[in-house]
Amino acid sequence: MEDFNRKKHWENVYKTKELKDVSWYQKAPKISLDFIAYFKVPKTAKIIDIGGGDSFLADHLLALGYEDITILDVSETALNKAKERLGSDAKRIKWIVADVSNFKPTETYDIWHDRATFHFLNQKQEINNYVDTIQHSINIGGALIIGTFSEDGPTKCSGIDITQYSEKSMNEIVKEHFEKVKCTYIDHETPFNTNQNFVFCGFKKNSYVTYVTDNPIKV
Repeated sequence: MEDFNRKKHWENVYKTKELKDVSWYQKAPKISLDFIAYFKVPKTAKIIDIGGGDSFLADHLLALGYEDITILDVSETALNKAKERLGSDAKRIKWIVADVSNFKPTETYDIWHDRATFHFLNQKQEINNYVDTIQHSINIGGALIIGTFSEDGPTKCSGIDITQYSEKSMNEIVKEHFEKVKCTYIDHETPFNTNQNFVFCGFKKNSYVTYVTDNPIKV
């Protein structure tokens, strides 16, 4: 849908609905926390949560002692709700209002976590932009953690068409620069007592070579 305004859509969602009334509500993001713990990064590691909005992942990361957390979301309303909930702890987090499809990070990260946005990118150019961003924004040896609707999951979310993924198709997209470490399929129980099947995959960023004229440069 060419005239779809992603920012307007999500601002309206967060202005009209409470967090407990949306399908992605998750009081304890166990699978995300398990994947982050799996990579054994230090508490000083730079972690970014893409599409984190008003989720509780930030709360749990702070409680676990992580010190460098960034939350990105296209909806400023969602981020403001999270800040209000966190109170004084909100000052311990970096907040970015941006659309990940054209996000230009100013720093690099040790953990890139995305449970919320990747399956909403349906245009080839948006997906290419995303992949280009993670290639340049995750530190060598860092982790990419993505959770998307699986091929057994929904075809829409919040009234928007999504792209379903399998372990294989997700790996195909990022394998040039990332090594698959592990994947798992889970059922997320919504507040409406329905199940949504997700595939979560963790990848490790490998070193790679870019070329300037005829001289290979290790990045």
